[in-house]
Formats: sequence, C-alpha cells, structure tokens
Amino acid sequence: MGEVSGTLLDQATRQPLPFANVLLLRVSDSALVANTQTAENGTFALTNLALGRYLVRAEALGYRSIRRPATMDATTPVVRLGEWGMVAAAVQLGGVVVQGEKAALVNELGKIVLNVDKDLNSAGGTAADVLQKVPSVAVDENGQVSLRGNPGVTLYLDGKPAPPNLRLDQLPASRLETIEVITNPGAQYSAQGTGGIINLVQKKPTQDGWNGDALVTMGTRDKYTASLNLNRKVGNINFFGGVDGSDNLFRGSSSLQQVATVDGSTTRTDQTGRSTRDQTAIGGRLGVGYAPSDQQRLSLTAQYYKQDNQTAQDFTTRLTDGLAPTIDLQNQNSQVENLYNARVSGDYRRTWAAYPGRVLTASATYLLDGGTVTTQQRVLDGPARYSRNARQQLLDVTIQMPSAQVDYVHPLDDKRGWAAGVKTDLMVTPGSADYSVQPTTGAEFIRQEAGSFRYKYRQLIPQAYGSYQHKSGAWEYQGGLRAEYTGLQAQVLPTGSARQRILNVFPSATVARTLPHDQRLQFSYARRLNRPNFLQIIALPIYLDARNYVVGNPDLRPEYVHVAELGHQVAWQTTTLSTTLFGRFASQSIQSLRTIDTLATRLSGQPDFITRTSYANFGNTASYGLEVSLTQTIAPWWKLTANGSYYRNQVASFSGEGTRANFTGTAYVLNTFNPTKTLAVQLSGNYRAPLVVPQGRLLEVYGVDVALRQRLFRDRAALTLRVSDVFNTRRQYTQLAADGLAADLRTKYETRVGYLGFTWFLGNNKPASTIENQPKGDTGGFGG
Repeated sequence: MGEVSGTLLDQATRQPLPFANVLLLRVSDSALVANTQTAENGTFALTNLALGRYLVRAEALGYRSIRRPATMDATTPVVRLGEWGMVAAAVQLGGVVVQGEKAALVNELGKIVLNVDKDLNSAGGTAADVLQKVPSVAVDENGQVSLRGNPGVTLYLDGKPAPPNLRLDQLPASRLETIEVITNPGAQYSAQGTGGIINLVQKKPTQDGWNGDALVTMGTRDKYTASLNLNRKVGNINFFGGVDGSDNLFRGSSSLQQVATVDGSTTRTDQTGRSTRDQTAIGGRLGVGYAPSDQQRLSLTAQYYKQDNQTAQDFTTRLTDGLAPTIDLQNQNSQVENLYNARVSGDYRRTWAAYPGRVLTASATYLLDGGTVTTQQRVLDGPARYSRNARQQLLDVTIQMPSAQVDYVHPLDDKRGWAAGVKTDLMVTPGSADYSVQPTTGAEFIRQEAGSFRYKYRQLIPQAYGSYQHKSGAWEYQGGLRAEYTGLQAQVLPTGSARQRILNVFPSATVARTLPHDQRLQFSYARRLNRPNFLQIIALPIYLDARNYVVGNPDLRPEYVHVAELGHQVAWQTTTLSTTLFGRFASQSIQSLRTIDTLATRLSGQPDFITRTSYANFGNTASYGLEVSLTQTIAPWWKLTANGSYYRNQVASFSGEGTRANFTGTAYVLNTFNPTKTLAVQLSGNYRAPLVVPQGRLLEVYGVDVALRQRLFRDRAALTLRVSDVFNTRRQYTQLAADGLAADLRTKYETRVGYLGFTWFLGNNKPASTIENQPKGDTGGFGG
C-alpha cells in the first residue's frame, strides 16, 4: 500500500498551518480517495493507499488552495512532499465542505463492501435484502446466510460478535452504514466461520455540529418503518445515537408432502395452508467519542433492541395410511417471540505521529441477549382422538457474552511490520423448555414433567495471534498464526451432559503482486473451523409442530476447513474487473439430518409419523469454482455492476450413496441510471441456481427489484420508491430424501412489496448527487 506525507507552512512566515484539509484525488476521474487534516505542527500523512496516480490538494482558511501530483508505484510506494508553502489569499475564504462519493458495491480482493445508503433497493428493507447482492451469498426464508453454499458464516456487529438471536431478515437496513464480507480472513480475525465473516457496521456520523437524518417508510399491506440518526460534534467530543422502529405484516403460503415407511407401513402426509408474520421492533443506540489528542480516540456505546414477532399458521392436513380411510384435519400453529438484546462496548485507539502505521487498539464488550419463544399447536377439526387438547412449548433463554481484546500493529520500516493480539470470549446461558397441554378449550395449560427440561451451557475461548508482513518491490507477503482454545460444558436436566476441551492452531498466508496497468494478483490460504452453536449441542427437543422436532447432539464436534483463493483485479478508465478462483475443503462436516423417529411414531398410536431433525459430523464437503465482478460506466447517465459465481458443490450423502455433487452458481446485475441531476433509478436482478444438500436439494431462487430516488428541497430531503420482486417469483422449494422418508416443501412468502420512503437530512447530511459504482472508496475495516 502507498503513503503520502508532508508539512504545510505559511510561505511568508514559515509557520506551520494546523487543521488544514489535505485531499487525495484520483487523476483519472478526480474522485476523492482519502482526506485528512494537518496536525498542530503542520504535518500530515495519508496511509494505506492503493498504488496509482493522484493529485494532492491542500486547503486552509485564508490561503489559496494548492496541489501537487503524486505517483505511487511498486518501486516508490512512499511519496514524501516535504515542506509545502501556502500563499495567503487576498480575500478571506469561507468554510469549505467536501463530500466524497462512495460506491454502492466495493469489490476488493478477498473483501466486498456494500455501502447501504447508496443502494436504493435497501429502502424499507432489511440486511438480508442487501446481502442478496453479494456474489455467492444466499439468504433463506429464516434469515440463514450461506456463502458459496456453506452456512458456516460468522456474523459481526461493528466488528464484534453479533447477538446469537440476530436475524438479518429483521435488521432494518436504515440502521446500517456498510456491510463487509470477508471471504478468507487472515490471522487477525477469529477462526470461527468456515464460510467467512460478515461485519454489519452501524451508522456513527462524525460531522461537525448537528447532523443526521430522519426516515419514514410505508409498504403495501401494513408495513411501516421509521428511524432517526443524529450526531453532535463539538471540538474533540462527538455524541451520536439513533432510534428506529418497525411494524411489518407479511403473508405467505406453503405446502408439504411427506411419504414415510415405518415397520413396513407407508404413510403419506399432505399439508397446505396460509400464514401471517407480524414483526415489530424498537431499539435505540447512544454513544460518545472523545479524542484527547490527534493520536488518541476513546468511544463508549450502549444499545438496546426489542423484537416481538407473532406467527400464525392455518392449514389442512390429510393423512393416508395404506388402504385405511383418509383422515382430514384442520390445524392451527402459532409462535410468539419476545426477544431482546442489550450491549455496552468501549473502544480505545492510539497512534503515533512520529511512527506512521503504529496502532494500538483495545476494546471490551458485554452482551445480554435473551427472551421467550412460545409455540402452540392445535387441531380445530377432525376425529376426537386428534382434537382432545392443545400442546405448548415455552422456551426461556438468557445469554451473557462478555469479551475483551487488544491488538497492536508495529511497522519495522516502510516495507516490514508485525502485528499481534489477544482476545477472550465467554458465553454463559441458562435456560428452560417447558412442555404443557391444555385439557379442554379455554382451560389453562398444565406443565408436563415429561418433556420439560432445564439446561446450562458455558463456553470459554481464549485466543492469540501474530502476523508478519513484508514488501519487496512489486511483491507483498503476509503470514500469520492464530491459536484458539475451546472449553465448553453443557448440561441438560434430566437427560445428560456434554464436555469439550480443544486447542487448535490456524495458519494463514497471503502473497500479492502488483502488475503493470493497475493490476493486482493475490493468493491467500487459511485454515478455519466451525464450532457448533449451543442449540446444536444440547439434547433439547424443540417442537416445530405436532409431527416434527429438532434436537441437538452432545457428541457433535467442530468442523474444519481449508480455504484457498487466487484473485486478479484490473482497472482501466471507468471499468474494473475482478476474478477469483476459490476452493473450500472441509472435514468432519456438520450436517443437518432429518429422519423418522420410529419410537415416537409407535408411541403416538396415530396413523402418521414423527420426524426428527438433528446434527452429525460425517463425510467431507468441498466447493470450488470462479467468481467474477465487473463495474462499468456505460454512459455518463448509466452505470453497471455485475457479479456472479459458478462452482461445483460437493457433499457426502447420508443415505450411503457416496458423494452428492452439482454445478451451481449465483448472478446479480445492478443498473444505475441518472436521467436528471436530481433523479436516480436502480434496476437489479439476482439468481441462485439449484444446490444439493446431504438429503436432497434446494431449487433455484430468482427475482427483479426496481427503485428510484428523487432529491428534493435543494438536497434537504429525498423521496424513495421501490418495488421488490416485481414479478413475484421468489420462493423456497426444498426436496428431501432419506431412508424411508421423502419430503417436498414449497414456501411462498410475501415478497412483492411496494415501499414509499421519505428522508429528511439534518445539518451537513444530504443525499449524494450521484450513485457511484466504481470499485474504490473508504471501506474501513475491523480486526480481532
């Protein structure tokens, strides 16, 4: 990476000029790449810059702006401008506000950054809606994220572990500033997550004075969202915060056909019905940042969010058992979730002006997460033996997660440096699952000792890492080693317990070469793991309905994976093309398995069957293929972003057939049009091809979205209109096949929705004049 430094002086007096603005502009299109202010002694430094040709422009109140060219290449990555004299202006100048443009999607080698505000299709949507635009990413109807077919994705919130109950399909996009997707993290990142890391960065404005924005969005058929984000910066103190709320009602339909063979008897279950999901949420965040000097920053943030979700399903069930008469039932299932999470975090950052690149960071976080989930199943109409009572399960969970970490980066010179860090994560969660029945309609539910459980779970993960980086001409090398110890204890009363003590070492390495004509070639390797979560380990049965339940496996072990990537990126004029060859090879894979519980089926005494979903380590999985990303300015008013992947997905078959594999992929196209200076239009579409799983396959999902934004009142406001899934094509279709069991599940949620949003900008905040899709920008980052 390149660096530009120098000192600004008054040309006449030779006195230093503090707090002057220094801007770095790209020569090809004059886009703002980076900016900083001079220190009290007039010095400045812009670091971590991509190699290339730039203009350095300096601006100071009462002085004429000046500029100098700066070319950073492989042989001269560091440009030192020395003392730079500025001439006093004859007329006193007013204040200057410089606003840079960020791309909607920034594609770097090994990292993809989504700037949420630049994506019009995020208006009124969720983080899951935004993530659909990332190559090889899929989000199912439950908010579960998978990358390249792998669900082992680790979620972070502001660079720290996300709450366990965080659902991306319920996180408002208006709360987010960027989403970072790191496909192959290095040693400075936690080894957890075989599918990579997704970091959700919340808004934290830092402009001087009062600034912010207020947003109100209304969607068709009872969907409402509102948010307010503010900051107040006075001197070296910055106060920031925000509140948001939502109330969304979604409707859907589903059908399920299952055929099972138990003790030589074949039973068929056919279910069709409709459902509604009412999701309400309210939350707030408050923080303060303090900079006692240019080299030190402190921040303290507290936030609290509460979610209340109600799901109701009304469906018919037809049971067919051989030649016996068919039984028709009218069923009703309901689920009420009352969830909350609270988090307090403190961060410290220290740099040294005399030693550019030296950085010390420390943070501590306490997370409290929990709530209750109440599930009920009823038979409204059918034979008496089916409708005699209603069943209920009440889950009560409390999760405490304190963590602390320290990271230090130390450059040895302009070409070499090392970094190290330590971290500790603790998770403690007691909880209960109470099973109750209602003898008659309207009576109170009576707790049943058989089927009710208490559990305790404790997991401690101390970690440490070290890495070394070296630059030599056009080459750059980085290697690291991370050690993590996992100690957990789980106990479920009255059934049993689990205990694990595991020490792992995770190497990683990156080799990169800068090529002529703005090209970069990079190879990276890392070993990672996927620890099972506590619900996958504890033997706690959770009932999805009267015929299906999920239970953990105390013998489940972590999954280990080797990830390798070879990427190439080239940029010319207004076009950037990135290609990545990737391979992911996992052993001791964690697989979700659905089987018939023959004992429960016999004990039920009914002409149907009970299915059990659990988890197991078996076989190896692999995926390898190609990802391509293209950004292209077709015309001054039309910009295109396209990305896609094509890869082979291979899993072990649970039915003993060996290996199941198929070629699959994803595609996403985003067109941004600017027909007028104040109007922006986006048209996008995405496609995910069929994907095999150990017991079946997931069929394709695709859809088209359109959005437009009109800036109003001299950029003080903006009106956004969008329609998601214009052709109403997005649905989930799963086909499963196991020993003695075949299932066909089709689910269609309400995806075609129209949203109308109005945003009012406060202070210096305003909508960007254009929506850029160039592959450059200030992407930020996180570590630890």
